[in-house]
Amino acid sequence: MKSFPCLLLAAAAALLSSCTAPVSKGPKSSFTFDPPVKKATNPSAVRVKISTSAQKLYVVEGSEVLLATPVCVGTASAPTPKGTFPIQAKVANRRRVSSPGAGYPMTYWIQFYSPSYGAHWGFVKPYPSTHGCVRMPLNSARKVFNLVRVGTPINVATSQPEDATIGKTLPVLDDSKLDNPPNSYMLSPQVFKDAEKGKMWKF
Repeated sequence: MKSFPCLLLAAAAALLSSCTAPVSKGPKSSFTFDPPVKKATNPSAVRVKISTSAQKLYVVEGSEVLLATPVCVGTASAPTPKGTFPIQAKVANRRRVSSPGAGYPMTYWIQFYSPSYGAHWGFVKPYPSTHGCVRMPLNSARKVFNLVRVGTPINVATSQPEDATIGKTLPVLDDSKLDNPPNSYMLSPQVFKDAEKGKMWKF
């Protein structure tokens, strides 16, 4: 006979047939996410597609998805601009220039709409929470940065066809409960050295 705690787990999991089946641990931190990536055969054919409703980013070449990742987009009051834009600039070790938050790292910056909007590393939440930029998990940001070049088109839309396929397989990432690293670290050169290794501070 199953124990009472085991029965509770089984009921909560619904899809599990027994207590020995794997139990989901819920949302993961973006620092544990490292998406698989395929090398482009024709870099000039690479495109980026961002779905604001699903909070997903896809790097594609033709119909092939080279990389797919959860992201975090702008809020309703400060939305991520929609449309198709060429990448204007790439800066691996960029810092925020405006206040508040001047000096904060915006690692793997990919600018696509005026100097103020881009995709870059940042804490990812399962709901829109940026001022219009697109935040990516650290390993995703590094890989996307290496796949694209200045001029690569980025399409930002409410939804993308990939939402119904590979987008459904992506995990939910939630950094909302992570402690903020100390400013002494975030403002130091070490943050960029660590980013190259796919980790930051204690994450």
